[in-house]
Amino acid sequence: MISLLGKVALVTGGSRGIGAAVAVMMAKAGATVALTYGKSKHDAVRTAHRVARCGSECLIIRANVARSGDVRKAVRILLDHFGRIDILVNNAGIWKRGAIGTMTEQQWDETLDVNLKGTFLFCNAVVPVMKKQKAGKIINIASTAGQRGEPFYSHYAASKGGMIAFTKAIAAELAPQGIIANCVSPGWVYTDMTSRDLDDRRQIGQINKSIPRGRVATPEEIAGPVVFLASDLANHIVGAVINVNGGSVLFG
Repeated sequence: MISLLGKVALVTGGSRGIGAAVAVMMAKAGATVALTYGKSKHDAVRTAHRVARCGSECLIIRANVARSGDVRKAVRILLDHFGRIDILVNNAGIWKRGAIGTMTEQQWDETLDVNLKGTFLFCNAVVPVMKKQKAGKIINIASTAGQRGEPFYSHYAASKGGMIAFTKAIAAELAPQGIIANCVSPGWVYTDMTSRDLDDRRQIGQINKSIPRGRVATPEEIAGPVVFLASDLANHIVGAVINVNGGSVLFG
């Protein structure tokens, strides 16, 4: 039932992890995909090949999501190539430990710039195009940390909490113009970003016990709700936070 045929989707941080899973699943649903990557072109090319095997074209664009010039250039490249953008998934993010009291200003700024400012910059660049089209979907990848906080990751929690509030604000602002914004809020997900913690046998055991389903999510289990929100099946869902955490944090 879910079809994204004829849609053009941009996934930031789409070279691996959740972003790569979203790109591939959207391609399977019929979308044409563009993805941004920060450092590893190899990972981006590998994901593009996975997308191509689904029968979809994939454009890869290098961009620092925290730099407005890079963001504007990325959107311009996409529009020059495809002529439109129907779906924006703000997935690019970082998760680095930082204890309050010893965290540096640079650590704080880096996390807020990538996770929150990057989301703002891409939305700001894409929304004028979607307004002309009188349609569009924006899905921002938040986190349970943005809802309940996370010790030793206060900068990360602040960035994701800000993303949730930002999404709700623009959702109410843009819905009258046919642009629908929502969040997907994952709990623990096995990706390169979390592998150091999740590969620790003792720590993964404790984490799994805290999840009613008994295990950490796969990237594909986060991608599914993202693709749903991008589809016409979710047209009347506006400003929502879809929690995907196996029951570990129960927000209504």
